[in-house]
Amino acid sequence: MIKVGEHITIDFLGVKKNYTSDFYEKVIYKIAKAAKVEILNVSSHKFEPQGFTLVALLAESHFSFHTFPEKGVISFDFFTCSKVNPKVALKILRKEIDHERVITHSFDRSSVGLYDDIYSTPGQKKFYVVKDVLEKFTSKVGQYVEIMDLEEFGHALFIDHEIQVAEKDEKIYSSNFFKSSYELSKKNNNVAIIGGGDGGVARACLENNSNYIDWFELDPEIVDVCYRHLPKVCSKVKKSNKIKTFWGDAFESIKGVENSKYDKIFVDLNDDQYCIDLARKNMKNLKRILKKGGIITAQVGCQDKKPKQVSNWFKVLEKNFGNVKLTGAFIPSFDCKWNFASSIMK
Repeated sequence: MIKVGEHITIDFLGVKKNYTSDFYEKVIYKIAKAAKVEILNVSSHKFEPQGFTLVALLAESHFSFHTFPEKGVISFDFFTCSKVNPKVALKILRKEIDHERVITHSFDRSSVGLYDDIYSTPGQKKFYVVKDVLEKFTSKVGQYVEIMDLEEFGHALFIDHEIQVAEKDEKIYSSNFFKSSYELSKKNNNVAIIGGGDGGVARACLENNSNYIDWFELDPEIVDVCYRHLPKVCSKVKKSNKIKTFWGDAFESIKGVENSKYDKIFVDLNDDQYCIDLARKNMKNLKRILKKGGIITAQVGCQDKKPKQVSNWFKVLEKNFGNVKLTGAFIPSFDCKWNFASSIMK
């Protein structure tokens, strides 16, 4: 991590008094003395009909005042690249400025950043704390791929700005995906995986003694980047001779698969309506290659955040197989309970 400095903003609300320019200049020197920073230059401007701005250039960066008398607001910010904590200003300003309420925001100015979670719970906003961006690119099939080192979850794969897997809790996802199928049938000698480019589901199948795994994956660049940055997730997959990989459109590839080949099919596609529609159009072939008594299991998303998506997946499986069983597990990096839907081939 590269540390740049500390930054604080302080907004005083409900200010009824109009302070003079001399007042603000006096206050900044008081703050500078307490913070042990050196003022190099002070510049100010009075606006008409009201409002005032003062900026102090420091040897260690800056601080400033902006006033909004018509709103009863005085805003102060203090950024320093020295070891001093700029919060020392708050104690002084609370005494000097008559106010009703104060709002403070502190910023750790470093190479650590925040990454917006596009599927935050409605009414809330969640961010991932990013220590480093290890790799990012647009793959040849058009997916925007990012590998990030997250403060809480380690290396993580994002596709099109949505988290797919994080090394700290990936086993929760893949083991529960597999378990959803295994609870309905213990037979798992021959397995097909549709998608799942991070390799987690393939690894879970290996760990549960599947002997023949056909892996149908659209994007080889996803697999390669996970081999490089997520070895805990997929190193066993890379070394295994039990896995045969078919690159390209999975639903085109399965057209060449013999009837009733698989004990289990895992559908691990992106969680969006496009993939649901794609699976719906190809259910005939999925049914054809699944053995009688075999299990098809799909990751169907979060019922709390995307109830319509889970419902649509459920309807597709119910119509084609019937007897859908919905299971789930809380995935910390997803910040929600993730659902898996399984059906038996009659």
